[in-house]
Amino acid sequence: MGQSLQKIENFDIKTFQEDLIGWYIREKRDLPWRKDQDPYKVWVSEIMLQQTRVETVIPYFNNFIKKFPNVEALANADEEEVLKAWEGLGYYSRARNLHSAVKEVAAKYGGKLPDDPKQLGKLKGIGPYTKGAILSIAYNKPEPAVDGNVMRVLSRILLIEEDIAKPKTRRIFEEAAANLISKERPSDFNQALMELGAMVCTPTSPSCLLCPVQEHCLAFSEGLQEKLPVKTRSKSTKQVSIACAVLVQNNDLYIHKRPDTGLLANLWEFPNCEVRTNRIPKRIYLENFLREEYGVEAELSELKGTIQHVFSHLTWNINVYFGKVCSDESMKELEKVFIKDIDRYAFPVPHQKIFALYKEKAAYK
Repeated sequence: MGQSLQKIENFDIKTFQEDLIGWYIREKRDLPWRKDQDPYKVWVSEIMLQQTRVETVIPYFNNFIKKFPNVEALANADEEEVLKAWEGLGYYSRARNLHSAVKEVAAKYGGKLPDDPKQLGKLKGIGPYTKGAILSIAYNKPEPAVDGNVMRVLSRILLIEEDIAKPKTRRIFEEAAANLISKERPSDFNQALMELGAMVCTPTSPSCLLCPVQEHCLAFSEGLQEKLPVKTRSKSTKQVSIACAVLVQNNDLYIHKRPDTGLLANLWEFPNCEVRTNRIPKRIYLENFLREEYGVEAELSELKGTIQHVFSHLTWNINVYFGKVCSDESMKELEKVFIKDIDRYAFPVPHQKIFALYKEKAAYK
């Protein structure tokens, strides 16, 4: 056991478990995935909750489960249908990995999510945290489930000062969680840790006076709770300048499907390009791109607006133009769709915003 975890030797684990779980049973939020311990629902909820707020996930979860109530329903769905149900939730690789893994569960395990750690961990999109969450919450197995939320809580409870931004640090917290977890009530324990981090032991201004395990918290006793966890700052995101065209001809819109790998794979978008020079006006640059890349001649408007979208590693600054198509006889890689049918296609958030801008500015009916 490392130096940071030697503190557990003098830690009253049993009372800590009782205080934490007792608080959770009294105060836990009424969330739809907590209605039962259905492994499929736990799985879907945990995938959706990755890097996404609970309040955002709730309506998506309810709609997703209504549309795909079990493993078989999701396994039999088309990817386009799955991405449409995920539209707006972001991090679309989560949906594609979930869909791929569900197909494997249906084919290999008869539609039942395995409760074996090795089998579960081999499924696409299921990392150590998700595996631990499913095994503990759905199958009541004493497996630690450590994400950034839990690392923050444990860094304060046990006064762990290692940098949580470093991958090797995760092992320290996994060992700590494994030592602290209730063997009798692992589901309640892990959910209680998550709930504590979400409701009380928050990233800034933690509500220590309301904390049910305050007397166990080593950081609080030292007055260091505001300084933990230790986390190095990430590098600034790359700024990318993009020009985008909403092209219209009669009642048709022109859209493009992104490649099946990489960022926002298989989602639809309006034709656009990265602008790599300031020597040519963006509008002219885009007109040339449409001609050369897609075989479409178009007259573009002046700038109609700018959409900014921030990813974890880059920021898109999108200049939006409206366009009238003059000729599409040589068109390639674009699809013409009726404006009234646009809702059938799954668009990433920035392009949903672009279409909203078009509806606002173009007197869309």
